[in-house]
Amino acid sequence: MTAGDVPAAEAVARAALYDGEPGANDPVTVARGLRRIGHLQGTDPGGAWVAEADAGALVGMALALVREGIWGLSLFGVLAEHRSRGIGRALLAAAFAHGADARGHLVLSSESPAAMRRYAGLGLDLRPCVAAAGIPDRARLPADGDVRDAGPGGIPVADAIGRAVRGAGHGADLPVALQDPGARLLLVEDRAFALARESRISLVAGLDDASATRALHAALGAMPPGASASVDFLTAGQDWAVRACLDAGLALSPDGPFFTGGELGPLRPYVPSGAYL
Repeated sequence: MTAGDVPAAEAVARAALYDGEPGANDPVTVARGLRRIGHLQGTDPGGAWVAEADAGALVGMALALVREGIWGLSLFGVLAEHRSRGIGRALLAAAFAHGADARGHLVLSSESPAAMRRYAGLGLDLRPCVAAAGIPDRARLPADGDVRDAGPGGIPVADAIGRAVRGAGHGADLPVALQDPGARLLLVEDRAFALARESRISLVAGLDDASATRALHAALGAMPPGASASVDFLTAGQDWAVRACLDAGLALSPDGPFFTGGELGPLRPYVPSGAYL
């Protein structure tokens, strides 16, 4: 993928993964996708790949990152009419090769059987997940005056926490994530952080369950009044997050699995980022 491919790659990813979903073509959603793909094409050109049809139009894309020895798959999609032709297999192989020297690997999967089969074929372990969604009941959330909206100034602290939990920090990607409208980086002292935007809790990590719970509660409490919140990819072992979501009145449902492999951090307490893992 070149920098010039970014707009077409964003359109392919949106059509392949989110076609028909409410808000998929919203200008804010498109702009977020362009920032994400443009950022990772710049930081990880070896992990950014596209597939072209005979006429030169893009029909598939894959986007992977490597942070401090940890490889992660950020985005992967092939247009429906071009599937079952080996395109996805070739794209994933190219993106996975970007992590040839990585010590650990992370993939967040959809519930698609084809996607799960491909990721399991990489030799990674499958961790089943649930998601939580609903309108947070603010009356059930504890007040916590010690949680602060740190903004970009909190990135060094969040980076160190992510390194302890994931095995690699998020410092290279948080500045881009914080460009999203309404994005907030909430810190619980130097013990936990949550990244929230609009109605989505997109990343949580902490050095202990209690601090991570406080960060998640604060993020849910920061949602716009009456907005439905979502927290995705809650694996076994993230019971603190499940309890926090249930405390807020959210409901649980099945989610796609989290594939992991190699030498990683404890991955707890941790709710991964769909874009940056």
